[in-house]
Order: sequence, then C-alpha cells, then structure tokens
Amino acid sequence: MKEYAQLYRSELLEEVIPFWEKFSNDSIYGGYFTCLTPEGKVYDTDKFIWLQARQVWTFSKLYNSLESRPNWKAMAKNGIDFLEKFGRDNDGNWYFSLDQKGNPLVQPYNIFADCFAAMAFGEYYKSERNERYAKIAKDTFQNVLSRQQNPKGKYNKKYPGTRNLQDFALPMILCNLALELEHVLEGNQVEDLTNTIVDLIMNQFYDAESGLVYENISSEGKFVDSFEGRLLNPGHAIEAMWFVMNIGMRKNDPNLVKKAESVMYQQLEKGWDKEYGGIFYFMDAKGHPPEKLEWDQKLWWVHLETLVALAKTYAIDQSPKAAEWFQKVHEYTWNHFRDPVNGGEWYGYLSRKGELLLNLKGGKWKGCFHVPRALFEVSRTLENIL
Repeated sequence: MKEYAQLYRSELLEEVIPFWEKFSNDSIYGGYFTCLTPEGKVYDTDKFIWLQARQVWTFSKLYNSLESRPNWKAMAKNGIDFLEKFGRDNDGNWYFSLDQKGNPLVQPYNIFADCFAAMAFGEYYKSERNERYAKIAKDTFQNVLSRQQNPKGKYNKKYPGTRNLQDFALPMILCNLALELEHVLEGNQVEDLTNTIVDLIMNQFYDAESGLVYENISSEGKFVDSFEGRLLNPGHAIEAMWFVMNIGMRKNDPNLVKKAESVMYQQLEKGWDKEYGGIFYFMDAKGHPPEKLEWDQKLWWVHLETLVALAKTYAIDQSPKAAEWFQKVHEYTWNHFRDPVNGGEWYGYLSRKGELLLNLKGGKWKGCFHVPRALFEVSRTLENIL
C-alpha cells in the first residue's frame, strides 16, 4: 500500500487542484464556475450553493491542513465572500442556486446547501479568525438541526401524515458535519449529537438481519416495503461508515470502529457489480426493479468514498482484506474515471459497462469536492501509517 500515498498526493497537487484553480474562478462576480468541459471551458454560468460551499471547504482545508499557500487562501476567499453576500434569504436559509451575478434562481428547498455552507464557513474560519464566519457556521448548523424533521419545509411535496419516512442522507452528513464544526460548537453538542446519530444509523438504518443500510425507514425506524423503503445506495452507506469510523476513533471506541468496518464491507460486497466491475449507484433490497432509472450507472463519488473507507480500514488493522479490496476498487476507479488525455479533474458518470456517459468535469451536481477530498484523505491516511 506504500506506493499509493504518493500517487494520490501527486494527483491531488499536480492534476486536480490546478484544474480548478485555472478554470473555475470567477474573477468578475466572485464564486466559482462548476460547469466545465474536459478542457476546462465553462458551458453554464449558474452557481449552485452546495458546490460553491464545497469548493470553499476544499481550498480552506488544503490551506489549513496541507500547506499555507496564498493562492489557496485567495481561492477560498473568493468563494466565501460570494456566499456571504448572496447565498442566503432573509431568514438565513441558503438558496439552492444563483445566477452568475448572485441573483437567486432556486428557492432554499435543499438542506444540503445549508449543511455545506456551515462546513465551508467553519473551515474558512480556521484560516481567518473573524467571528462573523464562526457565527454564520453556527447559525446555519442550528438551522439545519431545527429542520431535521422536515428538511424541505414548505417545499415538501409529500402528503402529510401518510407515509412518513426518515432519509439516510441527512444523518449521514451530520455525522461528518458535527466533527467538522467541533471547533465552533459549544459544550457537549458534538458528543450528544454524534451519540444520537450513530445510534440512528447503526441500529435503525442498518438492519443487522439483512446486513443492509436502507436509504429510507419509517419515522419509527422500521422497514417500509415500497420503492423508497427498499432503496439502497451503497455509496452513501459506505461513505457514512468512514464518518462513523472517525467518530469511533474520536470516542476511543474500538467496537464502534470495528462495527463500521464490518457494515462497510457488507455494503461493498452487496453493491459490487460482479459482471462489469464497479459499484452500483442504486439497488432494490429485494431485487425488484429499482425506482431510480439511473440505478446501474457507475458514479465517481461512490468509488472515491469507498477508497477513503478502505484506506481508513487498512490504517486501523493493516488487514489483507482491506488491501485487496482497496487495490480492486483503485484499479477500477483510476482506469475508468481518471482522464488520461486532458488530465486535471476526473470524469463522473459512466454506464454500467464503464463507458463514459457525460463528457464533463463538473456540472450541477459535480464540483470541486469528492475527487480532491478523497485524494487528500487517502494520501494522508496512508502517509500516517508510514
């Protein structure tokens, strides 16, 4: 595993980050362009808040944790100023998208814009200790917590009181977000919140009998036999397990870490496409036709988050199983998502057979986050072993 540490670090610093530095910065109106062709040309100028915030976090994280490069700080500053000026409505909710100049396009229906805004301001605050950044992070985080039971609020299309489901995505994000914001939160908030969320994930969303992590469960924590209730997202579940591993290490709880490892392997083994390789995007728990038409696509973030989870697992126990799986997922990921012609950022969307579906490096849902974060996490994790 030794050679992977330098490989991932080199890819991060020599290919991926330079791509975003060169092509994504909007020096006129602030913020970033995320809709980029393989050559780095901008094909759409709309700005999506959660991608703006993720890019702020990425450059802030590199500046704070890797090297204090002025150009990284400047990139983060360009995004944080844009978000602070244009990102929220009068109630402090973060819009989903803006036009290039910062005018609102889509209402704040998506709580993940708020989650990543809090994450961005929390990380940026480490590099510039202005209390207003900490306040925005804390206020946004508290707003997220207040919306947990009805994340979409008045934009929720569901008929009330019929099939009330809990969605896995929000507790998954909160697992990580609580740790990311620990330096700005007070008292026992992180401890209390992570205890609650870990219990929810590991004892309700995870079903020990089937070995599956469901995307949706009832408000009482039960399986619901419907399209939504049978839905599996192996990538979500695997990503959540490395968040839980981090919590387990923070709590010095080896049993929690081992359980997260075990659950991670179950989702990986279930989600791996034995015919064509790679990990399915969605699956149906009972093998029925999935609700999502894109169920058999292979997505960049699913594989990258799996590599992070496997690197962390290997760092903990140096097991041959973790090394074998890491090498297997690494080979698929680097051979299919990495662009050998243009270099820079990676592709994101493949068919089941591994053929390129969308000829883009960034768009409405893909920005400067999963690729650089995974490269950073894997290289740092493996370097720490060495």
